[in-house]
Amino acid sequence: MRRGTFRDETVDYAAVGATQAPDLMQYPPERSRPAQESWRLGSGEDRFRTASEAVLSWRAQRDGGLIVTDVRPASGPMYSGVSFDAEGTPIAPSKLEADQRFDADGTPWVSSGATVHLRGRVKGLKAGGELRVIQAIEEPRRVGFLLGTVSDTVVSGEESFMIDWYENDEVWFTVRAFDAPRSFFYKAMPWLISRRRKALFQRYLRAISPLYATR
Repeated sequence: MRRGTFRDETVDYAAVGATQAPDLMQYPPERSRPAQESWRLGSGEDRFRTASEAVLSWRAQRDGGLIVTDVRPASGPMYSGVSFDAEGTPIAPSKLEADQRFDADGTPWVSSGATVHLRGRVKGLKAGGELRVIQAIEEPRRVGFLLGTVSDTVVSGEESFMIDWYENDEVWFTVRAFDAPRSFFYKAMPWLISRRRKALFQRYLRAISPLYATR
């Protein structure tokens, strides 16, 4: 397996980390469509741990109908990505060391700086391409990651997948994204971006939530 660094393939959009900006829905990156959904998964530490492991092992993508291939962890100290403080000000990226974990079939778990290929279709529309993990977060009450487009994608942008265990003991799964059209098809019919995004969000929920009910 070839290993790459964060500099091997850069993302194809400028607003890196913008899915973590508090005002994403009001002020999305230029020419992009923002989206956000949150779902309560249950309560307690066991639910938080189970959901966190599911997210970090690509369950949202895999059980959401996408094919995950060629996961290439970054070599050496991992890029920890862009983060924001409480006021939404970007915090300088740093590096950290972490043990690589693997799924039962040998697929590496999510890690900062990793590159992955996704393939699939959503409501007949292509989904996937080459993407990079911009940031992986593992905190006592928050786990998740940011995934940004690199190449061969019909839209350009970023997704974030976060599991939060709040002080009231509730566990929530939040997905945020912004998408800008790259293909002529989506530029001509930009409303399809929102349709595709809504379907993807529902798939992610089905994959992660034990309480999913069709809405």
